[in-house]
Amino acid sequence: MTESLRGNFPLTKNAVSKPKTDTEATSKNLALTIAEAALDRKAVEIVLLDVAEISYLSDYFVMMTGYSKVQVRAIADAIAGQVEIDWQRRPLRTEGKAEGTWVLQDYGDVIVHIMMPREREFYNLEAFWGHAERIPIPNSDNVGG
Repeated sequence: MTESLRGNFPLTKNAVSKPKTDTEATSKNLALTIAEAALDRKAVEIVLLDVAEISYLSDYFVMMTGYSKVQVRAIADAIAGQVEIDWQRRPLRTEGKAEGTWVLQDYGDVIVHIMMPREREFYNLEAFWGHAERIPIPNSDNVGG
């Protein structure tokens, strides 16, 4: 993993009053590791949302699209492998891998959604969580959504 995705993060314009805690920075770094692993497997439309202030479910959601069931599973495997290498963590639970149209990986502080285009459009999680802050993903030119 490139060092450019790790380290301290500047305050966002919405969080001027308080710096990120170590736990929040760690969660953000984990989410960025996940995004990078997804990029390595050609995931597209990767969106990283900071939901810590608006949801008790998690601190971050990482959403992305894969164009086939095989690719969705490969993205999920790449994420699990990279997180285990970099963070010595496994998902608390993984759902949907057998079907391969929407895989959810729950790391506690970060929840990952890997979806086929049809599922992504139908469920439109970005709109549901639209009031969450979008976090830019460094070194990524295929982030959309």
